[in-house]
Amino acid sequence: MKGAAATRIVAWGIAITLVVLPVVGVMQGWFAAGRWPVTQLKVEAEFAHVSAEQIRSAVLPSLGKGFFATDLEDVRHAIGSLPWVESVEVRKRWPDTLLVRIYERQPFARWNENRLISRQGLVFDAPGADQMGDLPRLSGPDSRLAEVVSFYAQARKAFEGRAQLSIVGVSLSERGSWSVTTDSGAQIVIGDRDQADRRLARFLDVYPQLVAGRHGGFAYADLRYTNGFAIRWPDTATTATPKVGS
Repeated sequence: MKGAAATRIVAWGIAITLVVLPVVGVMQGWFAAGRWPVTQLKVEAEFAHVSAEQIRSAVLPSLGKGFFATDLEDVRHAIGSLPWVESVEVRKRWPDTLLVRIYERQPFARWNENRLISRQGLVFDAPGADQMGDLPRLSGPDSRLAEVVSFYAQARKAFEGRAQLSIVGVSLSERGSWSVTTDSGAQIVIGDRDQADRRLARFLDVYPQLVAGRHGGFAYADLRYTNGFAIRWPDTATTATPKVGS
């Protein structure tokens, strides 16, 4: 009696295995991958920095197991590793299509010459970053990135509508000294941040008088003086230190 029961259990076990195994095999891509292949890849993207060929090359290694066994997380990770990709959405559509939606990173500024900062505040590497001359140029220690971005916004606000100057870069030295670069290429050394507002206001208040009658702007200004600042004009060896009050 017990032997018959054991035989039935074994028989049921074999029967269940024979039913389940094909399902597992298809889901895992062990066999029948050629019967339900992924034949279409539909992509929604801006294609500003990420090309269709890059996407295809990233996805292709994940498609060989067939429709059911294609791992969406693997596809998402492969595309997400491309330099310009911010986020990825991936889903399947029966019977043979993979749908991909890509959101590209939007560069806000260059960071330390050869890296970029996205509008989400993420620093990333991308080919040709050092050639993007139309982006603001920010530099400083990586640990103080947020502070540099904040100071850039502060400096731009201080220059808005004043003296026909525009800020295109901010730099923070290892010693903690701030400087800004104008759209004409001139450098303005400010020094400590806690003195920045006062020093910039003092410089901008008298700047229109300094440039009156001159062709072109200044090349360099040092605002780290108690009662004034030093300014150097292009193609001159002399430096003037105007006194503008205490």
